[in-house]
Amino acid sequence: MELIALVSSGKGSWGQVAGVINRGDWDNIILIGNNFAKRFSVEKDFEFIEIDKSGLVDFKEEVQRKLKGKIKGTEVALTIASGEGKEHMGLISALLNLPVGIRFTALTKDGIVFL
Repeated sequence: MELIALVSSGKGSWGQVAGVINRGDWDNIILIGNNFAKRFSVEKDFEFIEIDKSGLVDFKEEVQRKLKGKIKGTEVALTIASGEGKEHMGLISALLNLPVGIRFTALTKDGIVFL
C-alpha cells in the first residue's frame, strides 16, 4: 500500500510521521508539506511534494494537481498526525477527488494501526 503523509511546519509531530514511515511496509511514500517541511528526513526513500498555497481551496487544488498520476493503486494509507485542520481538509478532499480511497493510519504502542 502507498503512504501519503502530511508534514507540517510543527516539528513536534514529525516523530509520529517518522514512526509510521519507518515501521510500515510501504510500496511508495509521498510526503506533502511546505518549504519548512523539506527538512524532514527518514532513512526510507520518499517523494516530497512542496505545497506553497495557504488558503483551503488553493491548498486542495495544488495538492490534487501535484498528486495526479502519482498514486498507482485505488487506496492509500494516510497519516495526518501533523498539520492543522485546513491542511487536513484540503488533503483529504484532494485525495477523494482524484479519486482514491483513504485508510487513516497511525502509530500506537502496538504498532501501525489502520483506523
